[in-house]
Amino acid sequence: MIDREVNPVEWSSFMQELEDANEHLAKLIADINAAPDYDSANLRVDLGHVFSHLNRAWARRELTSDFTDEEWERASFFPNDLDPI
Repeated sequence: MIDREVNPVEWSSFMQELEDANEHLAKLIADINAAPDYDSANLRVDLGHVFSHLNRAWARRELTSDFTDEEWERASFFPNDLDPI
């Protein structure tokens, strides 16, 4: 796990991904509760956005430099080294 003291900039990026995931998940929940016509298409987009932030947080957990554009794109997808439980 990345060390906030040794790599403060990278730690900040890692935490920002988690905070963004939290913010977007809270909005998704509020939107579902507020909109009786909220549908699967909206859920696909909104939940995909949350997962992208979580996936990048997972990828950043040991990163000591920033992503290249290609790495950022790849890190947005569900990781192959993390098993759901």
